[in-house]
Amino acid sequence: MRFWPLSLLLVAAPALAQSADENGSDGYTPTEDSIADAVRVNGYVDVGYAKATGDGTSYPANDTRSPADYAVDPFATAVNSRGDVAALDPTRFTNGFLPRTVSIGGNPSFLLNTLSAELRFAPKTLPLFVFARVQLMPRFSATAGDATRVELQQAFGRFNPFSSQEFTVSVGKFDSVFGIEYLETEANLRLGITPSLIARYTTGQSLGLKAFYRLELPAIWSGLSLNAAATNNGTRVESLVPVDASLTGGPVGTARLGYELNLTGFQFKLGGSALYGARNDQVSRGAKQRAFGADARVEFKGLHLAGELVSLHDDESPVAAKYTGQGPTELASAFDVTGGWVRLGWSLPFTFHALTAVTPYARWDRRHGQFQGFIPLDTDRFTFGLQLQLYESVLLKAEYLWNRELHGAPQVDNDVFTSSLVMTW
Repeated sequence: MRFWPLSLLLVAAPALAQSADENGSDGYTPTEDSIADAVRVNGYVDVGYAKATGDGTSYPANDTRSPADYAVDPFATAVNSRGDVAALDPTRFTNGFLPRTVSIGGNPSFLLNTLSAELRFAPKTLPLFVFARVQLMPRFSATAGDATRVELQQAFGRFNPFSSQEFTVSVGKFDSVFGIEYLETEANLRLGITPSLIARYTTGQSLGLKAFYRLELPAIWSGLSLNAAATNNGTRVESLVPVDASLTGGPVGTARLGYELNLTGFQFKLGGSALYGARNDQVSRGAKQRAFGADARVEFKGLHLAGELVSLHDDESPVAAKYTGQGPTELASAFDVTGGWVRLGWSLPFTFHALTAVTPYARWDRRHGQFQGFIPLDTDRFTFGLQLQLYESVLLKAEYLWNRELHGAPQVDNDVFTSSLVMTW
């Protein structure tokens, strides 16, 4: 993986500044030392240990309905912050609406979930921030052997044209702007380990253009913010839709309007999100996706309460094929989903040598989904966990997922215990 856009910026920045200086302006030519100071390399390693009950999937043993991913929720048995599941069943016919998998089945196993490396360029003299994140995910497939992936997860430049305003414009591949769960997609930022049951629709990276504006209202200790983007794919995770090219030629628009109240010891944040544009898992501009969401967060004396709701609809594609990582072979069926999550955590500070904070937490997820012509599926999940902050750069987490099939599929033995050690540099 080559960081050629970043390399061009690093080479071009001093040359452009030198040209301005030669023209008699106040241009500044940074020295080699100042360029080096502007570049930082960060990252983390996420090592896990997980055990799923049953065979690690959500497929009932005697259920012959097809496609299998229309009849169950294959995302339920997540084992890490990426949402990778314990297993998928390669013998069942599916239509491609599947997560990534670590392929451990019902066996306990150590996992190297993610090796993440970040490169940042933030010169003090320019209103520019350049960021790239590359991730390595060692995986094994029972049918294909080594299935390790390298992913350029983010690569963007962010500009702040007005020093007196909190206004930025970003171009490249960046996080979603829908809702709030995308804020803690990475393992070193997330309270807990696994994403919610609706995270697959809101936490994907997007390629395109976005703008952010925040207005301070100091008289009432408040702020308003607007985050808006035009991208190839919208906000779904990359296992569901391609990110790096628009298959329809039309952008997907996404926006979130937020309000926050900041008092001493108390914070309240509220937001509303919307999305509209062509589905990027097929080739027709006429097949639209639309979504609406609401989110809220409260923090008070170490207590963290957060929740999110989403409602999403996909039109059926008039073209009898869609694109996935395996090729244009699947139908793009009409689809509806509503769901949400609520989570409560309590951070307890500690002063014991290595241990600096302990945070127990619990989350409840609910999802209702239906592909056109198939039985609606209702599921929920209770997640219980504990997170320990060690020193300033180590998180130790343990979590139990209790999955339930409420309607549309028989109850399956598909609970998960998972743990994670995240070391940040």
